This record gives sequence, C-alpha cells and structure tokens, in this order.
Amino acid sequence: MAKKKLAAIVKIQIPAGGATPAPPVGTALGPHGVAIMDFCKAYNAQTEAQRGTIIPVEISIFEDRSFTFITKTPPASVLLREAAKLDKAANNPGREVAGSVSQEQVEQIAQVKLPDLNANDIEGAKKIIAGTARSMGIEVEV
Repeated sequence: MAKKKLAAIVKIQIPAGGATPAPPVGTALGPHGVAIMDFCKAYNAQTEAQRGTIIPVEISIFEDRSFTFITKTPPASVLLREAAKLDKAANNPGREVAGSVSQEQVEQIAQVKLPDLNANDIEGAKKIIAGTARSMGIEVEV
C-alpha cells in the first residue's frame, strides 16, 4: 500500500467530549474538505473520560480527505488554574498574586505534562510548570 500524502496539519484546543461542527472545529477543518462530523464523533469518543478539560488535538489531513489525530495533554495553564482553584489568572502577573500552588501540585502537573514538554526529566518539567505559574501570577509555595 502506498503511503498517503499529507495535505495539512491542523492544531486546535477543544473541550474533551464536546467537539461540535461549530467553530473552532468547523472553521479549522472545513477548508480541507474533511468530514467534520466523523472527526467530532471520533474525538468525543476518545476524550469522553476527560470531559470538562480542554484537550489540544493535532489533526493530520491527507490529500484523499481522510485524517488521523493525536490528542495532547491539557495546557499547563488550565491544570494550574484547576490546582489553584481559580477562574482566571492574575490581570497583572508580577504585581498581583491570583493564588498559589504547592510543590506537590507542581510536581503532579509536571508528571501529567511530561510527554508533551521539552524536558529531559521531572526536574526540568517542574521548572517549566513553575515558570508558567509565575507568568500567570500564581505563586509556587516553597
């Protein structure tokens, strides 16, 4: 069997188990001629267990209009807001503290994010997560 030719790669963030043909899914996949409902059904079935969380997805679209997709781990900012029990981050990070997270929470988030982070070990991943927290105005307790 000949290898299918890749036409495009589309990256979008959608709530788990809640993909619908409406934007952002429809507007991202429509121009490529993909069967949007087929994608929505497949995505919702795969992410049903994580319902309520935002899950980034990378969709590879082939020239014959078929597709494959890979789900990623939730964004670090979403996980940090959840851990600190916040609705949104600080308006002026650096001057204002919106909340705080413990070292254990940072480590748990780093464990979850490790496959998608550009880090060699858990210590590097914790530094990346702590940096994200700082840029959101969330204090990391020592």
